[in-house]
Amino acid sequence: MPAYQIQLTTSDAQTLSFTCDEGEDLITAAEKANIFLAAQCHMGSCGACIAHCDTGEYTLGEYSRDALNDADRAQQQVLLCCTFPHSDMSLRLPYTYNLVRFETLPVREAEIVAKTYLTEDTVKLNLQLLPDEDGNPTLDFEPGQFVELFIPDTDIKRAYSLANAPNWDGSLECLVKLRAFGKFSTFLHETTVPGMKLRLEGPQGTFVLRDNGLRPRYFVAGGCGLASIISMLRRMAEWGEPHPAKLFFGVWSTEEVFFQQELRDLAATYPNLEYQICATQAEDGWEGYRGSAVAAFAEALKAAEVRPDIYICGSPGLIEAVIAVAEAQGFNRDELMYERYLAHEKPEAATRCEINAPPPIPWTAE
Repeated sequence: MPAYQIQLTTSDAQTLSFTCDEGEDLITAAEKANIFLAAQCHMGSCGACIAHCDTGEYTLGEYSRDALNDADRAQQQVLLCCTFPHSDMSLRLPYTYNLVRFETLPVREAEIVAKTYLTEDTVKLNLQLLPDEDGNPTLDFEPGQFVELFIPDTDIKRAYSLANAPNWDGSLECLVKLRAFGKFSTFLHETTVPGMKLRLEGPQGTFVLRDNGLRPRYFVAGGCGLASIISMLRRMAEWGEPHPAKLFFGVWSTEEVFFQQELRDLAATYPNLEYQICATQAEDGWEGYRGSAVAAFAEALKAAEVRPDIYICGSPGLIEAVIAVAEAQGFNRDELMYERYLAHEKPEAATRCEINAPPPIPWTAE
């Protein structure tokens, strides 16, 4: 069986090499070499393992078009978990070398401190990390990263971004969008109580702040995509970073708005932050932005005097709409930092969680 030489180059020009057998995907081959790249689902559905192929022949297995769309494919992007080489290959990773791991992720235990319904189908989950075998009570992560939480006594796990800034006391905060047929949503909605212990794996993810000097930073978040973004902003506030920052937080209706007080408190401690809460279908008396977060972002970007760094977190529709606006203003797709929030499972594969979910938001710049 032939084996191929695979070379990966990180965004900070560091290289990694390993061999991959015919019929083997690149993530599996890398892990055999104790190189643990950004990956989550291992079945082409999440998009975490996206990379750019410079040279080489390969077959791309089945994957979700939400994880890798036609625009991505046109730019020679691939998902490493379903890329099967037929020759030597060279690829570029969209993240820095320090985000590559060379050992398996630690599995920790955390206790549920509180479960708070921010809206009918949005839950804030506060956790207290328990000390590891060395007595360490903290989680070393970069703002924007996520952990995977397990349903007890199963291997079922789901990824949730951390909304808190890194800290020394092990307190963690996640935002969860309850999905009408989600296994973890059903468990969280019906079973969890304060004091219950959960296993967690992480941290993971490459959606982190990039050091591009003092350029302004624009953040666009849809729904629970605010978790990653507010973690970044909280860190910026704690460190007193001088970057001008603008946040565009979008929901469908005013009934779905949450974290208003948290954003007010953050802006009070971080005067560089300007934010807009955007409701696509705003009720009478709404004092925030009347329209989508994409529309608010488009207005700000068009008026910007300095080219900003752009961070986006939310649904595939939100991501693509923001990218389209940015490209119309002269940005290249690969300049933007983004993380797609994707459902993990098909409805028929899960039990029903009795909540009333709103329709998907049709993100536009209008």
